[in-house]
Amino acid sequence: MRHSNGIRRAALATTTAATAIAAAVTGILPGTAMAASTTTSTPPPACRASALQVSARQAAHPPVGTGTGAAVVKFTNVSKRTCVLKGHPTVAGAGNGSPAHNTPLKVTRTGKATTVKLRPHGKAWVKLTFVQVQGEGDGYCKSGKTPKTYPTMVIGLPRSGKHQVALNEGVWAECDNKVKATPVSAVKPS
Repeated sequence: MRHSNGIRRAALATTTAATAIAAAVTGILPGTAMAASTTTSTPPPACRASALQVSARQAAHPPVGTGTGAAVVKFTNVSKRTCVLKGHPTVAGAGNGSPAHNTPLKVTRTGKATTVKLRPHGKAWVKLTFVQVQGEGDGYCKSGKTPKTYPTMVIGLPRSGKHQVALNEGVWAECDNKVKATPVSAVKPS
């Protein structure tokens, strides 16, 4: 009996050593189940600034007033690879048309951010709603502050760079350096 226990122990030690070597080679820990497939798909990376073409237009349904009111900013993936966008934008008025002389606006975030997958030529949008300029001519702000106009805005997206963009018609006009912003969406806002 003692002799057979010794043989069993030797066989068990050999099996344990073989399992440890196999685990080291394959990267699987002893006692864990092996998946049927070891391949996993990695999610697409964030869209790089160079992968995006950005344009803006006044929203179809702006608040009452004579300023920009609301604008829809469109991001188009011009690269050959799928990438993702997520989050709320940062917004700054580009003084003298230069991002180096910008005036950051206080952004109030609306809505919940979700990941938007952009295939090549895919599009995503954000909607910006400004404190509207009132009146005619130069206009006025209800707050008593002087209205601001910018030839371009600098729109930033998390992990996707900053983009200087002009409206398709007119200039950006707003009061109080405040804006409400939706997160990036695959659904085109009005």
